[in-house]
Amino acid sequence: MARTVWDSTVGKKTVMAVSGLIMLLYLVVHMIGNLKIFFGAGEFNHYAHWLRTVGEPFMHYEWTLWVVRVVLVLAVVAHAVSAYQLSRRDIKARPTKYVHKKARASYATRTMRWGGIILALFIVWHLLDLTTGTVHSGGFESGKPYQNVVDTFSTWYGNTIYIVAMLAVGLHVRHGFWSAAQTLGVGSRTRDRALKTTANALALLLTAGFVAVPVGVMTGVVS
Repeated sequence: MARTVWDSTVGKKTVMAVSGLIMLLYLVVHMIGNLKIFFGAGEFNHYAHWLRTVGEPFMHYEWTLWVVRVVLVLAVVAHAVSAYQLSRRDIKARPTKYVHKKARASYATRTMRWGGIILALFIVWHLLDLTTGTVHSGGFESGKPYQNVVDTFSTWYGNTIYIVAMLAVGLHVRHGFWSAAQTLGVGSRTRDRALKTTANALALLLTAGFVAVPVGVMTGVVS
């Protein structure tokens, strides 16, 4: 039954919608945590340490964090694979391009695929920069995320990569949230405006919240 559902277009769209909502929930929580950087190094570093001790003593050190990481990896892989396969299926069903482009297609809709690629590359860079320290610009300090974040956003390329990626996040969320609602049967003619308003608000909130951190470093508010 699972294979039958996965092989169907509806099944792939459902997997894409559910995995997208899981990642959206993570983004909201991650953004709130990031904003703690405005309360100083002590507050931010303490928050980062707390993430590794959630659930103790029942859960061992970092176990809860690893459960979250595994869920996120599965969600990202499921989202990417279903998106790729749906794209290939769409191309096979329409081997030649339309003579006339679809009218009134939003910018977010037209750039969903490129936005996904940008975000995939960003995730790799972000992990290598602030988790492993492999491509970190300064002297990476384990257990001191505040200092590491300030180092990253003290460089022009760190800011550029991050801000471009966050703009891609906003566009992706704006279209993806509404599409997920339609796939999961939440959308309707009466709720369509409310869903689009919610999608726009979420996209704006997430973009502004994430971009606030590099802007804070650039302006000296965070130093």
